[in-house]
Amino acid sequence: MELAAVMSVISAYQPYAVRLRREFHRSPELSGQEFQTRKILVRELKEMDIPYRLLPGTGIIAELKGDLPGKNKLLRADMDALPVKECAENLSAPKVCVSETENISHACGHDAHMAMLLSAMHVLNELRHILCGTVYCCFEEGEETNCGYPAMLQALEEYQIDSCFALHVYSGLTSGKISLEAGDRMAGQLRIGVRFCGKAGHGSRPDQAINPIIPAAHMVTQLHSAFMNQLDPESPLTLGICQLNAGSAYNVIPEYADLGGSVRYFRPETGERALEIICKLAEATAACHKCTVIFDKENRISLPPVINDEQVVRSVRKTMQEISGADRVFQACPHWYASETFSKYLERYPGALGLVGIRNERCGFGAPHHSERFDVDESAMVHGICAEVAFALAP
Repeated sequence: MELAAVMSVISAYQPYAVRLRREFHRSPELSGQEFQTRKILVRELKEMDIPYRLLPGTGIIAELKGDLPGKNKLLRADMDALPVKECAENLSAPKVCVSETENISHACGHDAHMAMLLSAMHVLNELRHILCGTVYCCFEEGEETNCGYPAMLQALEEYQIDSCFALHVYSGLTSGKISLEAGDRMAGQLRIGVRFCGKAGHGSRPDQAINPIIPAAHMVTQLHSAFMNQLDPESPLTLGICQLNAGSAYNVIPEYADLGGSVRYFRPETGERALEIICKLAEATAACHKCTVIFDKENRISLPPVINDEQVVRSVRKTMQEISGADRVFQACPHWYASETFSKYLERYPGALGLVGIRNERCGFGAPHHSERFDVDESAMVHGICAEVAFALAP
């Protein structure tokens, strides 16, 4: 079969992808609790007669063997939803389906990710006669809380994997376009968790107490200055201080003050240097105010940046162009400052993560991820299916 004929097979599964996306969307489940979601996935895998392995928790690895010898590849989709109460409308119109679970919704697009991967598996199942090697299709639990990838990566140690690929729908990119570029694309994440320890006392006599709020407040302002003066200005990063918790009464100096937030960055060395600055600054600031510091166990680099392999990107783009007949679907876009557990796969295997555009303002698509009005332009999913099939079929 010529690759140009593959597009008709892909297009035939667009209605299937839409139906599955809506089924997943109506019954979202939080990280590590994707039990019903896994039942749906297992149902579809059984229907395709594709062998699968259930991991501890809710993750799945399915094994799709081609009829021809070749490399072993990995495709991955995430499964979990968010504790976000969904609005029945997107930016301008009623949504085609809405979560039926109170205060939980697929507000990031993982429902579409699962639907696209299942559809790609259907296509590849039909094309086994031209598929080389084995494609391991991984459904990862708990991406939003980072709780699922350790079990998945541990299980994958038993397999020989040559390259990997994943997709993420993206409301910052025009619907019908795909961003597939080499280099750093999504941000690494450094979690900040610092407890300043002082001595409780009466608010009227601060000299008889040790107020931990003071160094915590200094830390907030000093971090910005420290980053500005000590980090490479050509290596972008953002600092988000989102928590400052201390005390419960206006006239009582508390014993503790907790500071929390995150740093997003794109070069590994920038994240490592930022963590060093955070720790040294916290200790020095605390000492100046006679406090001590306890670092939370999450005060660390939790995820590296997503860095796409140039060869994998080039191979997928070329094969996708051969399938779809044109390269007009590709569009460059700026860095996305969100973080992704797929970056942990990319530390182990050469691979890439592509962004599938779902922004269509005329129809109300384009609300930010993790927001109540987030919605997926389902017509864009066919391009995602094509990208996953292209990765699997690429030489």
